[in-house]
Amino acid sequence: MEANGDTEEPPLPLALSSFQISEEFGFLLPEPLTDLPAPYGPWMDIARDLPQLIGSHQLRSRVHQMPELSTQPLRGREELHLAHLVLSFITMGYVWQEGEEGTVQVLPRNLAVPFWEVSQALGLPPILSHADFVLANWRRKDPRGPLEIENLDTIISLPGGESLRGFILVTLLVEKAAVPGIKAITQALGAMLQCDEETLHSALEELAGAIQAMRAALRRMHDYVDPEVFYSVIRIFLSGWKDNPAMPHGLIYEGVSPEPLAFSGGSAAQSSVLHAFDELLGIRHRPDCAAFLHRMRHYMPPAHRAFVERVRGASLRQRVVASGDARLRAAFNRCVSALAELRSYHIAIVTKYIAMAATRARARRGQPGPAAGTAPSALEAQGTGGSHDF
Repeated sequence: MEANGDTEEPPLPLALSSFQISEEFGFLLPEPLTDLPAPYGPWMDIARDLPQLIGSHQLRSRVHQMPELSTQPLRGREELHLAHLVLSFITMGYVWQEGEEGTVQVLPRNLAVPFWEVSQALGLPPILSHADFVLANWRRKDPRGPLEIENLDTIISLPGGESLRGFILVTLLVEKAAVPGIKAITQALGAMLQCDEETLHSALEELAGAIQAMRAALRRMHDYVDPEVFYSVIRIFLSGWKDNPAMPHGLIYEGVSPEPLAFSGGSAAQSSVLHAFDELLGIRHRPDCAAFLHRMRHYMPPAHRAFVERVRGASLRQRVVASGDARLRAAFNRCVSALAELRSYHIAIVTKYIAMAATRARARRGQPGPAAGTAPSALEAQGTGGSHDF
């Protein structure tokens, strides 16, 4: 089992390829594999049938019958990422099959050991994260077609139907919209080295435009994701076993650790994009939020985390102020304003899909009928990653 995880720091200006970042796809895994080698058929068979197995309450019994497969034959980053995607989805389904009232305390060895080994090889935690859910979980229907939602599908799914597909793919398109901004980071850092204010201004304009495009892409969430389905069906499968009242003691990974381990669930804060933009622009968050965001960096692929860390300390703000160039200052301010607007819009999305949906779910729990009590309640006051800002 091997991975291409070289994160040795290159000299500035930064080369995106040194951090496993694509010029075309950014932090997305370029054209992910959709199938593992034949020996891993038992994993793929279960993963491809997850919504049905969970809905029929048969997943846990299928996992118990699954052979414990060696991870040694897995080769390269693409195979490892697909294995991690498959095992993380199976794990989330296994843990949450019976809802928050029917969780398990132990992840069985035949799932826990290979999941742990693949996670160690990739430098990722053994839980579903943004790197699996979005970055590595996409394919084109027509291989020659465009990267548009009509021509995209997920590789592995969970309960939630078209709303889950929409949630994943709209998030993917937000990541894709960020690509010019990611490239603008390297242009800006190079321009600072060369004291080239014209190129720096152009890079900042490009960054502001990319952030605005991300907001436009995020707006499509309303078209593709039903708030009730997201809150009542999808959200629990993104929930982790850290800071979660439904699993206060964590989860024992059999064959890995005799003590329970605690990991946060999936969160938009695990995306490297906004972390990199924050570091370039010198954005500072209040202490509790900053601590949460810093913890989320450990859920990023190590090469992406290394890129974010390398951008830190760029002193762009000081350079812009010291330049005395009003045009440069205006471009910098446009970037900051666009980032603030994007975050505000994300909060509005969260309010609609979590806060308002939680209010409706609480109201239903007070009423008789089959719909009462179906929505999970353990994380009503916080996000799946454990943040009280969702």
